[in-house]
Amino acid sequence: MAASGVKRRPPRPAPPSSGGMVKKLMLALAVFLPVLLYQQLHPLPPKICGSPGGPPVTATRTRLQDGRHLAYLESGVPKDKAKYKIIFVHGFDSCRYDALPISPELAQDLGIYQLSFDRPGYCESDPNPDHKEKSIALDIEELADNLQLGPKFYLIGFSMGGEIMWSCLKHIPHRLSGVAILGPVGNYWWSGLPSNVSQHAWNQQLPQDKWAVWVSHHLPWLTYWWNTQKLFPASSVIAYNPALLSEEDKLLMTKFAFRPYMPQIRQQGQHECLHRDMIVGFGKWSWSPLELEDPFAGGEGKVHLYHGVEDLIVPVSLSRYLSEKLPWVVYHELPKSGHMFPLGDGMADVIVKSLLLGEQPSQAS
Repeated sequence: MAASGVKRRPPRPAPPSSGGMVKKLMLALAVFLPVLLYQQLHPLPPKICGSPGGPPVTATRTRLQDGRHLAYLESGVPKDKAKYKIIFVHGFDSCRYDALPISPELAQDLGIYQLSFDRPGYCESDPNPDHKEKSIALDIEELADNLQLGPKFYLIGFSMGGEIMWSCLKHIPHRLSGVAILGPVGNYWWSGLPSNVSQHAWNQQLPQDKWAVWVSHHLPWLTYWWNTQKLFPASSVIAYNPALLSEEDKLLMTKFAFRPYMPQIRQQGQHECLHRDMIVGFGKWSWSPLELEDPFAGGEGKVHLYHGVEDLIVPVSLSRYLSEKLPWVVYHELPKSGHMFPLGDGMADVIVKSLLLGEQPSQAS
């Protein structure tokens, strides 16, 4: 019998069961991990120029039918006095300021008007969330109409812009007077490419670029994460890896690498320009350039294809094969040049004279 007046301690609460703690932990992870994964895989919304909190609009722009804007830049002689009207399509990680450096003297002598523009998502052109290989060709056609360039015009495209030339030749050939394709990016999965040709070109890439391109093609939804994570190297092109530069490119990069407007190029978000470029350029096309027919069968124009043998960014192999299988393509192989050859002294004038006048460039022997 307990002594009188002695208080009994209340029983200690039983520790929570390990099973209950595991359930709560699993529930927390089930909520937290998908949120974390979503943030890692999905880019932030684009910072659209002119929107609240977005970069300012400083360029001249035109409005497309779907409401998007394209920023553009005019050079050469005035449009209404031009004999030749050229639209230039810039490459990867570039913008309207990176137009072909045609000399003022040649522009005056021949009467050349050049129109360059920011491709969707670059610099001050609105992103296109429905960007496809066909859409950029239709954008170019609408841009030409908005600026009243007339029924036909010339096109010049460099690098990723060079690959876009194939889309223009398929979708808007009736609007073209002639086309120059400069160091074009190729898609290793285009139908009609023999496996030995595509494999040879594939193996010219650095290992990290093989992975980045493979992801863009097979797992496009993973492209943003792949190129922004810090676990392993992503695209060396995005990172400006000097290992991709030929000896000639190292000299020419002084004209390209330190552009004062570089911060503006990606200002709306890397995903809206660089990653979408990769997803479309290396994506699953429903057709191949090898299926194209001569758009100038009547002899009223020409397609010129230029590629440097020492190009370490875009392998020359695919351009060689395409030119062999498309006899209507005038192929100019530059034996000592790398990827940046359009910036070489006088090279832009050589390209333009070949396109407009049919002159055979001695540098392309």
